[in-house]
Amino acid sequence: MNVGMLWFDNDPHTALAAKVSRAADYYRQKYGLVPDLCLVHPSMLGERRDLVEAQTGKVAIRPNRAILPGHLWIGTEDKN
Repeated sequence: MNVGMLWFDNDPHTALAAKVSRAADYYRQKYGLVPDLCLVHPSMLGERRDLVEAQTGKVAIRPNRAILPGHLWIGTEDKN
């Protein structure tokens, strides 16, 4: 993903799925597009650190060390 939206949510009491859902809703309202990919810091996956990809609705969640903890990089996956 080369273009997306950076979303910050460091609330430790909110599940990652809820954070991604909120970010996806905002992305749809703001840009009129449906996101399908969310990159997060591996530490945000909690105990499931071996997880390579998870589905939250229609948004794939993938770990990426370049993303700071508490941030989500959400958008559409490049189809190249």
